[in-house]
Amino acid sequence: MDLKINGKKAIVTGATRGIGRRIVNQLVEEGVSVALCARDADAVNETISDLTANGATAFGAAVDVSDGDAYRAWLNQAVEQLGGCDMFVPNVSGGGGGGSEENWRANLEIDLLGAVRGIEELTTSLQASKGAVVFISSTAAVETFVMPQSYNAMKTALITYGEQLAQALGPSGVRVNIVSPGSIYFEGGSWHRIEQDRPEVFKSIQDGIAMGRYGTPEEVADVVVFLLSPRASWVTGKNIIIDGGQVKGMRF
Repeated sequence: MDLKINGKKAIVTGATRGIGRRIVNQLVEEGVSVALCARDADAVNETISDLTANGATAFGAAVDVSDGDAYRAWLNQAVEQLGGCDMFVPNVSGGGGGGSEENWRANLEIDLLGAVRGIEELTTSLQASKGAVVFISSTAAVETFVMPQSYNAMKTALITYGEQLAQALGPSGVRVNIVSPGSIYFEGGSWHRIEQDRPEVFKSIQDGIAMGRYGTPEEVADVVVFLLSPRASWVTGKNIIIDGGQVKGMRF
């Protein structure tokens, strides 16, 4: 299927590993120019080298999304480098953890305000191109998972923000959707570490997934890229759960 996004321009945060990296890979395979960021400069440089070596147009920088001024400056630089912005995916996360104030601040600044600040800076460009946005939330936002924690709460707030933003931006032609992945496994990721350190926990989670396995970053990226494309031109304000049947609640 031709997704009709060849020649488009995308900005993706947290894009050097896991889901973010797979989103970028699939976008460039479809002919999209990308600007990406992450906190690790070496990882950014390696990612850009890999992408451009295969013929992609890609720009990147080491950015701490929790630093609002630096993040806003990079977003404007990315628009200038790309010559516009058709797609925005704020993927970066402060990660999970306990209920300390430090965790709450990290998830607020990165998971939630990373999306809010991005929209504030990019709305004009997205409206000019009648673009698309996909927020990356989590099934931890829609069903009790592990324990009360800032990650779960801020991912829930992100869903509410995204769904209401879709109503506000819809008249200008901008679509906003949310993707909520379940437990996703990749080398170096959190579930890989849990598999090594706490195999009993790893197995108990796997046993609770209807399809009997963890998901892959590629399976999430497939849905994200589709939602960014004109093939999903009448889909907006929706939270799409990608979890292999991990969430058990009924939703109508």
